[in-house]
Amino acid sequence: MTVPPSAEPTLWELHRAVSQLREDLRGDLAQLAARLDHVVTEDVYRADQRAIEQRIGQVEAGLAGLRGEHEQLAERTAQQRREDQDQAAATRRLVISSFVSPLLVMTVQLWLASRGSAL
Repeated sequence: MTVPPSAEPTLWELHRAVSQLREDLRGDLAQLAARLDHVVTEDVYRADQRAIEQRIGQVEAGLAGLRGEHEQLAERTAQQRREDQDQAAATRRLVISSFVSPLLVMTVQLWLASRGSAL
């Protein structure tokens, strides 16, 4: 059943529409009140932001200190590695000279002895 366009709503339909609007408005106000319970004042918000910025500054300072310590440790490690490599090269030279030199001297003595001249 369709209502002709010129027909006006009855009082009961108007009452029902106003009641529905009132219920919707109550629900919306209840939601708004629930959200307002979680709102803080501007002073509290700014104090919280200052505290967060201070903590971030402390963390950044600590991180910069750790970065400096890491760079120093890396430099010391590289220096130690260079010293170890130099020490290994010196040890190799010592081992070679301590074994090769006597063999070379012994070879020269054997060669001279085989030629008939003695020292």
